[in-house]
Amino acid sequence: MRALVLLGVVAAGILALDQLAKFLIVANLEEGESIEVIGQLLQFHFVRNSGAAFSLASGFTWILSIVAVGAIVAIIVLAKRIKSSAWAWMLGLLLGGALGNVTDRLFREPSFGQGHVIDFIRVWGFPAIFNIADIAICTAMGLFLLLTLRGVHLDGTRASDTIERIPTPPAAEE
Repeated sequence: MRALVLLGVVAAGILALDQLAKFLIVANLEEGESIEVIGQLLQFHFVRNSGAAFSLASGFTWILSIVAVGAIVAIIVLAKRIKSSAWAWMLGLLLGGALGNVTDRLFREPSFGQGHVIDFIRVWGFPAIFNIADIAICTAMGLFLLLTLRGVHLDGTRASDTIERIPTPPAAEE
């Protein structure tokens, strides 16, 4: 139950932070406008993205919306099995990020389900402009890889713990 609460708090926090940041960007910048946060290293540059990361799949916004809603439903269904706080963090980040971007796709211009995601974070030397939801999703994927490579199950046990619990068959007598 504690892991489920953590997942919900992380997801709600990411969604709120993402939507607040996007609200502030839309309210204070014109599309295409930039402001320097840390010189050329970090800028806020307001763009609307109809595609996925790196503007891939532009023109397929409905498909991206359906995939995102499917991922959200899958996370909610999977959430009941979570006992590990690390997995709760991972799924909370993923859920919050997915909700942040799907909110844009569903409710922003040009129309329901075909809205453009607000991107605004530009880092010098990085080829894409992104948002807080994207950071949460990428962080979740990194955490997913780490947990998977370390053999951590959804219940917090490790693969090595499971192997140790498997009884060994008795030795055959000759």
